Amino acid sequence: MGVTRNVLETERLVLRPHVDADFAACLALWTDPNVTRFIGGRASTREEVWARILRYIGHWSTLGYGYWAICDKSTGRVMGEAGFADMKRDLTPPFGDAPEAGWVLAPSAHGRGLATEAMRAAIAWLEAARGRERTVCMIDPGNMPSIRVAEKLGYREYTRAPYKDHTTILFERVT
Repeated sequence: MGVTRNVLETERLVLRPHVDADFAACLALWTDPNVTRFIGGRASTREEVWARILRYIGHWSTLGYGYWAICDKSTGRVMGEAGFADMKRDLTPPFGDAPEAGWVLAPSAHGRGLATEAMRAAIAWLEAARGRERTVCMIDPGNMPSIRVAEKLGYREYTRAPYKDHTTILFERVT
């Protein structure tokens, strides 16, 4: 499929594929305990953040979709990440081939509707690029802000399942 360099713009955001220069911003994001509280439960290491960026770049190169860096349109500052992935998660029931949606924002960007804005653009892009299809996401039951974002985007809970010794909610969006 080749590397895709899709850039999306919304009223307040620019979404662009990650580049290696995003490392410092991503490290700040993924070492913030307010960010990782419901995503893994611990701060990521430098090594894990670097592997995450490479995984994002690899998704675009291999699958033609992936995660975008969410940037403030007026400043260019990276505020978070959003998009789709195939993480080959060890889940029962499995996600199968459905792209897995995800979003994360720095605490300074919380509560402003930015995750919903970013993911609406990402979903529209995915549907334009691949057609309408089932997408999925998984959210910690305690993460009410992300559950509300998922519901605004049309995701509905279809089961709860253990993942890495914790119960998680599995959502799907069928268009």
